[in-house]
Amino acid sequence: MESEERRLLTQNLEDYQSSYEAEMLFRKQMIDLLKYKNCFERSLLHAHFTASTWVVDAGFEYALLTHHAKLDRWLQLGGHADGEENLRIVAETELSEESGLKKTRFYSEKIFDIDIHTIPERKEVPEHDHYDVRFLFVGDMEETIQKNHESKDVAWKSFKEIPTLCNGNDSILRMIEKCETIRRKM
Repeated sequence: MESEERRLLTQNLEDYQSSYEAEMLFRKQMIDLLKYKNCFERSLLHAHFTASTWVVDAGFEYALLTHHAKLDRWLQLGGHADGEENLRIVAETELSEESGLKKTRFYSEKIFDIDIHTIPERKEVPEHDHYDVRFLFVGDMEETIQKNHESKDVAWKSFKEIPTLCNGNDSILRMIEKCETIRRKM
């Protein structure tokens, strides 16, 4: 029997609309992955769900990024679901664990962005895909950041400097574009 959380995620993905063609392809793949009983577990070796936060300042000009220790790249904060089917909870937990921030809030509880990206093989873990569901948060740039062992650094970066920091990562550029659209409407 399907859990309520899984049913809601399926519905949210079915309802998700984007002007980005890649996201519409990801949406179908994510709905298909939900057919696997263990899709929220790392035990599904070829692919599993993760959740991320795209944390911006109140003016929608800066994002909070982590310099990921293992991947050695600047990325949004987030991580594995590890069995939790409510990806909003996963996103909130990862945000707190990776930054120490407590004064953040959902901009919207709707899905902000979706992405599928490949994680390289590492030790005993084969190459696999993360089916990443992302939520938009607003944070307070004055709040003290407390990074954890997963990061070399966690810092607020301006939208202008992020494209260079992230080496033109399409999904990060897409989230910046979405935020710039929101800012123009403010």
